[in-house]
Formats: sequence, C-alpha cells, structure tokens
Amino acid sequence: MDFPVFHLDWLNNRGLIAIIAILHVVINHAMAVGGIPLIAYLERRGVRATDGTQAQQWDRLAFRMLAIFFFVTTTVGALTGVGIWLSAGLVNPYAIGSLIRVFFWAWFTEWIVFVTEVVLILAYYLSWKKWVGTKKVSHVKLGFGLALASWLTMAIIVAILSFMMDPGSWGTDRTLLSGFLNPLYLPQLAFRTPVAMVMAGAFGLVVTAFVTPRRSEIQAAALRAIGGWMLAWMPLCLVGGYWYATRVPVAMKAQLPVALLTQQLAQWSHGAITVLVGAVVAIGLIALWARLAPRTLPRVVLLVPALLAILLLGTFERVREFTRKPYAIPGYLYSNGFRKADYPILQRDGVLAHATYTRVRQITSDNEVEAGREVFNLTCTRCHTVDGINGIRAVVANMYGNQPWSVSALDAYIGMMHNARPYMPPFPGNGPERKALATYLVYLQNHADTINGAQRDGVMVLPRPRRLADGTLIIAQ
Repeated sequence: MDFPVFHLDWLNNRGLIAIIAILHVVINHAMAVGGIPLIAYLERRGVRATDGTQAQQWDRLAFRMLAIFFFVTTTVGALTGVGIWLSAGLVNPYAIGSLIRVFFWAWFTEWIVFVTEVVLILAYYLSWKKWVGTKKVSHVKLGFGLALASWLTMAIIVAILSFMMDPGSWGTDRTLLSGFLNPLYLPQLAFRTPVAMVMAGAFGLVVTAFVTPRRSEIQAAALRAIGGWMLAWMPLCLVGGYWYATRVPVAMKAQLPVALLTQQLAQWSHGAITVLVGAVVAIGLIALWARLAPRTLPRVVLLVPALLAILLLGTFERVREFTRKPYAIPGYLYSNGFRKADYPILQRDGVLAHATYTRVRQITSDNEVEAGREVFNLTCTRCHTVDGINGIRAVVANMYGNQPWSVSALDAYIGMMHNARPYMPPFPGNGPERKALATYLVYLQNHADTINGAQRDGVMVLPRPRRLADGTLIIAQ
C-alpha cells in the first residue's frame, strides 16, 4: 500500500495488461521461439538442394520470412516486452515486486540470454547475403544457435508464469530453485514449445502465400514443407497439453467455465470448448491440405491457421490468468495486491489506516460515500471499473436481478463474496470500511462516477501511520 493506484476506468487495468501481453506472446511464440528454427530449417533446405535455381528460391523465401519476423520482433515485439513490465508495474507493483525478489537471478540470466538473442539475430540477418558458398552451412548453424537462445528466453519466463499458478514447495522453503522448478514448469514448457512451432508454421504459410509466385513450384514445395513441419509438432502439442492439463490444481480447473466465458455465460463453456477443439482440428486439416495438395489451397484459406492460432493462444492466456484467481501468487499475494499474511492486520485496523495515498483516514456518517470510494479505489480497481469493462455498476445490478440493493444486504454480501465467487479475494478491510464500500456501491445505483486514477486525478500524500512501542496506532490528520 505504498503506491498510488493507477487505474483506467474505461479499459480496465487487466485489459491494458492483456492487450500488451497477448500481442507480445503471439509475436514471441510465432516469430521468435518457433519462427527462427523454421527459417533455419527452410534455409537448410536450400543448402541441401541439388539444383542451383531451387537453392536460390529456398534461400530467397527463408530470407524474406526472416526479414518480416526480424522487423516485427525487434519493433512491436520489443516494445510490448517492455510494455508488460510497465503495465504490470503500474497496475500491481506488489506482484511484480514480489516476483523480482523471488526470481531476481532468473531474470538477470534471462536478460543476458535476451541480449545474446538480439546480437545473434542481428548477426544472422546482416550476414545472410555475405555468408555464401561453403559459409552457408555455418550460417544455418548460426540460425539454430539463435533458435536455442530464443527458446531459452521463453524457458526462463515460463518458470515465472507457472510459479504464478502453483508455487509448489516455495510456500515453505522460499528458495529460487523451488520456485523455478515448480510443479507446472515442465508441463507448461512442454506445451508452449510445440505450440510455438505450430504457430510459426501457421504464420509461415501466410508469408509463403504472399511472397512467392502464385502456384509456382517453390510455393508448392514450401507449403508442403511447412505443412509437414506443423503436422510433426502437433502430436507433441497434444501430449504437452494433456500433461499440463493434468497438473493444473483442482481449484483452478473448477474455474474453467468462467475463465472461458463470463459468470453469466459459464453454462455455455462446453460449447466454447467445442469451438476451441474445432479450431485445433481446422489447423491440423489445413496443414494436412498444405502437405498433400498445396497447389489447390486458396490464399484466404492459408490465413485461417494464423488467425485460429492467435485465437487459441489468446484464450489460453486468458484462462491461465483467470484460473489462478483470487491470487496473483497462490497462497502469498491476492490479485487485489494485498498479501495474505497482512489480512489479519488490515481486517483489524482497516486498509485506510495503512494506505499511504488516501483522502480519508477515519470514517464518519458524513463521509461514508467518499470513504467507500477510497476503499473501492484501494481494494477493487485492479479488477473492476465503475462503468467500463467489468464495471461494478453492472456487476452489482446483475447479481440481484436488476433489483436495487440495500446497504445492509451489500455489506453482508461483501463479507462472504469470496465464497459465492471463489475467484474473488476476501474483502481486506474492517467492518466500517465494508459498510462504507456498500454505501458507495448503493450510491452508484443512482449516481454516475469515474475513478480517474492517480495518473489523472493526482494523489493526496498523507504521512504514513506509525505504531508506538506499546502498539498504539498513530494516524496523522
């Protein structure tokens, strides 16, 4: 509670992170982790071609694909990578701060690997037309070396992502090794690796369709090769996905219906799963089509696997992020930014007493709405807006069949909402703050409001409360 609250009351803080993170993951998986080995594979096809014309065509195709992937990964990919740090640091600084403390040396290593990856991709791209003849074999090896660096970057980050779902024994021993080798690390890595390869193939089909002459021999051969590449990796996707699914904690699996859709549409989750399975089958069938009859494939059909791959990965990331609720780090930090160990103190003293940035310290009958607004800002805005995405006004209305709530009913509900909606953390404040929050939510039923956030509204800096030796809490006015 040492930071002012950054808040986007129209987009939702989670929406900001989701847009940046999903865009980054799509680029990283398709064009770096999977894209570089695919390009090196196509370049190797050119080196092994016995016909000089075919060798040049394979080489030209691989270089054009590299040029596209190189440009996107070093611009949008790099910017969104930094954007994840920026958005996560703004929205939930306590979560990112905790992860840095646990994984400092892992992130330190990842940055070294990342810098190595940047150097290698520059060398790979700039030396393409210079390393010719006998040097081409060495250039292919450079490409596979770059592919290894790209994969290692993902392999380190996956440890942190899986830790945020199941920290394993870290909850008791608090070591980097136990956090890194958490129960979901290897299963998730075994799933993401072949997914990245299949995604690279899907994007490779699109590039091939538009940079090679229509229905030419090289286009047919390339589509056939990339289709085979995708089909070779898809069984590993299924095996890795099954392993990963069987290791996800039971409590997280129970939240899958809401994670796929919404609370109101959760009953349609089986239909959503059917659509996702159908998307996987469609990708496989088009890859098989490319393998067996590439000349008959319309260009528009070649766009389908890439679009479906984005849909599938985006859904996977949403489900992964949602199912770990109510925690940001299970058993340690709730998604609202409050540590589980701090709850007894906060529920005794109240969150307002321990907040550095707040306009209200003590709740009176005259300031209940303003106090409730401050409590909402401190405890709810990491997931909710007022009227934007996941707006609290709509949530409150839908919970009671569009009937107005009373303060007493909302007060009681807030105290047990985590039982009715297990993906929500328990309310961290004390009784008066819970009643003030209920008063503010009732006020919203008939009044408009906007939570601007510290970045627009400014913050009121008040001295931090201090505790005397006898335990007395002193709050400056």
